Parts: sequence; structure tokens; C-alpha cells
Amino acid sequence: MADRDAAFVKEITPRSEHFSRWYTDVVRRAELADYTPVKGCMVIRPYGYAIWELMQQSLDRRIKETGHVNAYFPMFIPESLLDKEAAHVKGFAPQVAWVTHGGDEQLEERLVVRPTSEAIIGTMYSKWIQSWRDLPVLINQWANVVRWEKVTRPFLRTTEFLWQEGHTVHETEAEAQAETLKMLGVYQEFAETELAMPVLAGEKTDSEKFAGAAKTYSIEALMGDGRALQVGTSHNLGQNFAKVFDITFQARDKSVQFGWQTSWGVSTRLIGAVIMTHGDDSGLILPPRVAPYQVVMVPIPRGDWRETVLPHAERIKRELEGHGVRVMLDDREEHSPGWKYAEWEMRGVPLRLEIGPRDIKNAQVMLVRRDTREKLPTPMNELLGRVAELLLEIQQALFDRAVAFREEHTLTTTDRAEFDASFEGRPGYVVAPWCGSTDCETQIKATTQATIRHLPLDPPPASGACIQCGTPGKVDAYFAKSY
Repeated sequence: MADRDAAFVKEITPRSEHFSRWYTDVVRRAELADYTPVKGCMVIRPYGYAIWELMQQSLDRRIKETGHVNAYFPMFIPESLLDKEAAHVKGFAPQVAWVTHGGDEQLEERLVVRPTSEAIIGTMYSKWIQSWRDLPVLINQWANVVRWEKVTRPFLRTTEFLWQEGHTVHETEAEAQAETLKMLGVYQEFAETELAMPVLAGEKTDSEKFAGAAKTYSIEALMGDGRALQVGTSHNLGQNFAKVFDITFQARDKSVQFGWQTSWGVSTRLIGAVIMTHGDDSGLILPPRVAPYQVVMVPIPRGDWRETVLPHAERIKRELEGHGVRVMLDDREEHSPGWKYAEWEMRGVPLRLEIGPRDIKNAQVMLVRRDTREKLPTPMNELLGRVAELLLEIQQALFDRAVAFREEHTLTTTDRAEFDASFEGRPGYVVAPWCGSTDCETQIKATTQATIRHLPLDPPPASGACIQCGTPGKVDAYFAKSY
């Protein structure tokens, strides 16, 4: 058994040795997802889906609290609808999956498998909206999406993935802009509160914005290997789609006007972000708020433990669950306690509770934190309060640790040599002046493989000349290598 236990843990490649392989090892060994016979598609296994459900529930609550309602639109979109918005088609054309046959019959018009839903939703909004009294329309949908990716990685980039996409229509440009920034703020608060993942919010450059949008904003997180990951976007669509799909309304002054639209979304990519933000060489470290099990109980099988230890463990489990704690009691006999410790560490459970005959005699249990591995003997009569306190402490500690990592891996510079050297060595964010030129942005990417992740909201004046061309800088941009 000891050899088997050791092999089980060693299957995870150390992060420092090969971060990408470590990530894939964790996804598979923790049974979050698995590969399928369909190229680029994954199965989200129950443990991984439980994480997504917790994310979905907490974000759905926030979406509804801001006045939005859920609906569902078809996953098949007629080609003629997608062709109406040229910029949109150009942006997604290489990734579109087509349906050409229904049964044995060739379709008169090809259907697109939903890469995003602006076209079909815009068509329906044009039917539903007649007057300013119909506005705002605040609809969200939870759905699957298909984009024919060439290079895939579980959760981060797959051919099919799960997401939510909000689509709203407003009476004025100012209302649409306020909505765009409000939902960006909802995403930021959700990521930092629920996922313990610090993010930077800002605006995408024109070359990086969503096809068909007037403005695109994003939240960006820094992963454990120093690469950035876009984990949420919010788009001000202006009137671009409204004009294409004839979303008009009679205004208060009786004139006919086009609506002002937004769209915004996050996806199962968030699971990958949590893995890469918090994990270590032993596997996952899950923030308590999105951990399927917040506490794993491991009874020590000595003597007649099923008659002595197990009843106490079951009672504690019921008490914890009665206070809203998600608990797993691992009473399997085929595995040793040490094997269970390693497995549940790999699965990232925030707290381990060990209980054996000696603990019962001393009226205490042993609590072990996943993030620090600190062992905390805890009297049974203080257990409920202590568990609640520790879950809060772990959630905050993970966030603080991620903030510290980001600060340690953020360089502000006006020196081009230092700028280039930073991307050759230590990764992370590099904040540097940019003149606003797409040519400079393209040249920097070609030289360093780094992109402008976004421009800060309400930025101060640039700190110097453009890092590429030397002309006066317009803004200090956040550059990074990214996923």
C-alpha cells in the first residue's frame, strides 16, 4: 500500500518543473475533467462540475440582484443572421462549427452552432422591443458554446465550454456604458470574494476588443506561472448590432431610435484560473467558498473504530452540515489514513479533520489547513466556531497570498531594455507607457510575445514616452504574456 500511495502522489509533475504538465496532471488526478473521443472536448467530472455549480450559484445570485432575469435561446443560428454582422462574422469565422445536414437531408441554409449569441438574441429583441417603455431589457442565459479551437487545454480553451452571457438593451448610450461597467464590477467582486482571485479591471485596446463592440472591458488575473489570464469580459456594443438587426424603439419624443446594447460573460475557464492561481505541488488548493467539500473527515481506524470512532465522526458531520458546512466523511477501509491525506490534499479540500480513539478520549480533534498544512488541536466543544473561523481565514489568506504574488511580479518601467529583459526572465505584468498606436502594440507583441492585457480605468497621465516608439505616451498599459 505504501508504494501505491507514493506513486499516486508522484504522478503530479512539480509546478517548477513544468507548469503546463502540472496543470494537466492536477485536472486529471483530482478528477475535475477528462478527455473524450471528440477532439478538443472534455467531460467535466462530478467534482469539477460541483465547483462550477458553486460558482454558478453565487454569480447567478449577483446577476439577479442587479435586476437581470434568465432566459434561453437556441444553440443553432441560421447563416443569414450571422452574415448580417460582417465584423462579427470576421471575428468568429475561423472558429465556427457548421451544421449542414438534418438526418440524411442537406439543409437549405447552413446553421451555425452557437459561438456566441448576439445574432439570435438581436433578432428576437427586434421583435420584442417597440417603445422606450420596453427598456431596459436585462436578460442573461446560462448555456454551452462551440468554438472550433486548434489548440485546446481543459477548462482554459476547449471546443465546447459552458458560460453565462448577458445581453441588455438600453434607452441611452450613458445607460449602456453604466451597465457595461457595473457588470465588470460584479465580475471583479465575484472573482475576489468567491474565488479569492485578485483581478485587474480595465479596457481592451481596439485590436483586442470583441468583434462588433464599441468598447470591451475585462478582468485579468495573474496565474502562478506569471502569465495573465482573461477571466471575464464586458462589452459596450453601442448601436452596432441594433442597426444590423433593426432593434428600434419609439423614443419619448416620438422619434424612432436604435437601442444601445451590452453583452458580458464568464465561463468554465474560471475553474482553470482557480487551479493555476492557488494550486501547489501537491495539487489543488480550493477557496472554501467554491470547494465541493470544505471539510474532509478522516477517522483513524484503530481497534473497533467502527463502533467507537465512527459514531462520533458521524455526529460531528451532522453538526457541521447543520451549520451549512459541506463535509465529506471518508470512512473507506481499503485506504490508509496517509493515503487519504494525500488524496484530499490533491483535491484541495480546505480543512482536514482527523479523529481517532485518543482524540475521543481527550475530547478533541485535529484540524489541518490545506493552505499552510498547519495542525490545530481543537476541543470538540469549540469545533463548530473554530471551523467557521478557519474557513474565513483560509479564504482571506488565499486572496492575500495571490495579491502578494501579483505585486511581486509587477514591474513598472519606462526603460526599453528593462522592459525586454523582464519578458525574457521573470514573467508577470509589466506596466509601461504606450502611445495608443496599433503599430507599436503589434511590434511589441512580435518582439516580446507580450500583449496589452488592458488599459486601467480612469488612468493617470502616462509616466513617460511610449516604450516602443518614444513619442509621448498616452497611458501606462499592462503588458503580459498570456493564455
